[in-house]
Amino acid sequence: MKTKIGFIGLGNMGTSIARNLIDSGYHLQVYNRTLSKIDELGTDNVTKCLSPAEAAADVPFLITMVSDDEVLRESTVGDGGILKTLQPNAVHISMSTISPETSVELAKLHEQAGSRYLASPVFGRPEAAAARKLWICISGDEQTKADARPILDLLGQQVVDFGPTAGGANVVKIAGNFMIMASMEMMAEAFTLAEKNGLSRTLVSDFFSSTLFNAPIFQNYGKALAGKQYQPVGFKAKLGYKDARLAFKLSQTSEMPMPIANAVHGRLLTAVARGWGESDWVEGIGRGVSEDAGL
Repeated sequence: MKTKIGFIGLGNMGTSIARNLIDSGYHLQVYNRTLSKIDELGTDNVTKCLSPAEAAADVPFLITMVSDDEVLRESTVGDGGILKTLQPNAVHISMSTISPETSVELAKLHEQAGSRYLASPVFGRPEAAAARKLWICISGDEQTKADARPILDLLGQQVVDFGPTAGGANVVKIAGNFMIMASMEMMAEAFTLAEKNGLSRTLVSDFFSSTLFNAPIFQNYGKALAGKQYQPVGFKAKLGYKDARLAFKLSQTSEMPMPIANAVHGRLLTAVARGWGESDWVEGIGRGVSEDAGL
C-alpha cells in the first residue's frame, strides 16, 4: 500500500484526479461538501471524512481542488479546517484556480503552523484529467516541490516550475484562463460573422484550426463553438466568470490595462445573469455572441 493522501473537492476535475490516485495505489482520505459524491469513488482505498480536518489528519500530503478562494480559505482555517490536524512538515498541494494573494496568505499560515503549502493549479478539462494529460504549474519552496513531484507526475503530462513565490503559478493560471476565454470570444464572433453571411460555421472552424490557428484550444473549443455543442458540461460558466473576476482584479492591482479581460468579464457576467451559470462556459460565450447577433 502506498502513502495515504488527504483529498478535498470532488467536482468534475477533482473526481478524475482522485480516481487516478486510487488507481495508482494510494489510499485517499476524502472530504467533499456533498458527502454522497465520495460514494462514487467506491470503497476500496477510500476513507470517507466528515470535515477537512479529518481528511488532513495523519497524512504527509493533502490535495485540494475546490471552487474558489473563499471555499479554500474556509477549508484551511475555518472550523474543522485542515490546519487543525495537518501534521508537521506535511504538504498541502493546492490545485484550485485562486488568486495569488490567497496563495501567499495560505503559504504563510502553513509555515506558521509547521506544515507546507504548494501552489499547483492545472490546465485541462475533465477528460484531460481522467487521461492524466493535465499541464500542472507549480510554485513555492524548492524542497516542497521536489517532495510533491512523484504525485504530480502521475496526474499530468508536464509539470512546469514557476519559481519560489507562492503565487507565481496562480498568476500563470489566471493569465492562461484569460487567454482561453479571450480566444473563445474571438472564435465565437468570427464563426457567427461567417454564419451571418451564409457560411458554415463548422467549415470555417475546420479551416482555421488546421491552418492559421492549428492548436488544441482552437481545435477543441473551436469545434464546440462552431457546432454549438454545449454538452456535456465540463467547466461551468459561473466558474469561468469567477476566473474572469480574478483576471480583472489582478489587472487592477498590477496596474495592467486589459481591455479584452473587461470584455470577457462582461460576457460571462451576462451569461450568469441570464441564468446560464450552470451551463458550460462554451455556451455562456458562444450562445451570448449568437443572441447578440440575433441568431
